[in-house]
Amino acid sequence: MIFDKDGNTTIVFQENVSLEKFHKNFSEAYPGLKNDHLILNLFSFGKLSTGDILLFLELSNGHRGAGKSFVLVSNAIAYEHVPDELCVVPTLQEARDLIEMEEIERDLEL
Repeated sequence: MIFDKDGNTTIVFQENVSLEKFHKNFSEAYPGLKNDHLILNLFSFGKLSTGDILLFLELSNGHRGAGKSFVLVSNAIAYEHVPDELCVVPTLQEARDLIEMEEIERDLEL
């Protein structure tokens, strides 16, 4: 895994491993990342199913429950099949924008 930290946001890139291995590695690294907003870049996976991204649902719910953003980035999934509990966007810029909007909402206590 490759980590790119920018302020209070960490972008996690995966290396050439399976999604399950990436999830396992990310779960092990999570305690060191839990205080940051997280963007998981899943671009290297050519095709993803709803079941694939559901691997991250529990981590996402816990992270968002702690007042931090958790965004998956992929253009390889049908967004209409993504559960509302998960934030999935097609580009890194949209992930950054989403985090900025969520920070404003938290500041305004919306």
